[in-house]
Amino acid sequence: MEISLIIPACRFHRYQVLKWRKERRILLRMKRKIPPRLHVLMARDADTAVVIRRGPSRCTAFVGWNRSTDEFRVGQWLKGRIYERRCDISPDGKNLIYFAMNGRWQTEARGSWTAISRAPYLTALTLLSKGDCWHGGGLFVGSDAYWLNDGYGHKLLRDGAGMRRSSAYPGKDYYGGECPGVYYIRLQRDGWTMTVHIGAASDGVDAVFEKRINDHWTLRKTAYATITRTEGRGCYYDTHQLVGRNGDVLDRGSWEWADVDGNRVVWASNGCLHAGRMKADGMHGEKLLFDFSTIQFEPIQAPYQV
Repeated sequence: MEISLIIPACRFHRYQVLKWRKERRILLRMKRKIPPRLHVLMARDADTAVVIRRGPSRCTAFVGWNRSTDEFRVGQWLKGRIYERRCDISPDGKNLIYFAMNGRWQTEARGSWTAISRAPYLTALTLLSKGDCWHGGGLFVGSDAYWLNDGYGHKLLRDGAGMRRSSAYPGKDYYGGECPGVYYIRLQRDGWTMTVHIGAASDGVDAVFEKRINDHWTLRKTAYATITRTEGRGCYYDTHQLVGRNGDVLDRGSWEWADVDGNRVVWASNGCLHAGRMKADGMHGEKLLFDFSTIQFEPIQAPYQV
């Protein structure tokens, strides 16, 4: 008995159309260069920060930022994914805790891990292997202590950061073990007020946060949690608005990250970091701080030993 491998004409035509559409999407993506995605961790008690630069999707860098001089210094690169919403910087700006994944499941770190390093480097002083992407990362509860977003599966491989691990949950409310469970606590700790927590509405809106800029303006951050991804965005992303005391609402749709830094607003848009000052009549003195599309992967060794 012979088994026919002939595809009916209608199904074959549909297969060809789907194949053509897939190839077309790939070609368009190649022609249209997507700018790197940016997320920033700002130290609470120091004029330093670390910019997490992602792009292409499996290539991530930590870049140090001196906020008093607006000078930038590339730390280290990882050929893998860093979950920026599960990361934190210590209050003094000297250390980082981050969750990363490179998919090398047979290595000692088991393909994903939580680490503590010296900012702005990746080389782990304290290393906890994970083996999956549930939970992971954590928050600093002081300059010498941290809380681990543990869940299940972390295994301590190295503990050289000199940090005390705290078992006390650092938040008032619980937002799950994934990105919001770390990110939302960090935002509220750092001066953002949660005004709405919907919990993944049909349009993807999960929560809304606000931070006062001055007597005239407030910065609003809307956090989305979706099951789909659009080009240049992950399933978790933020949008921003400037809300005036007089009722004006200025949409800033291209701002993927934004915060208040002293008397100025700083934001990331299209792979660049910007700053400006809000006065009663709007934004003044807007300037480009750094274009992160100008840096590319390079192997860099941390200036410390493990």
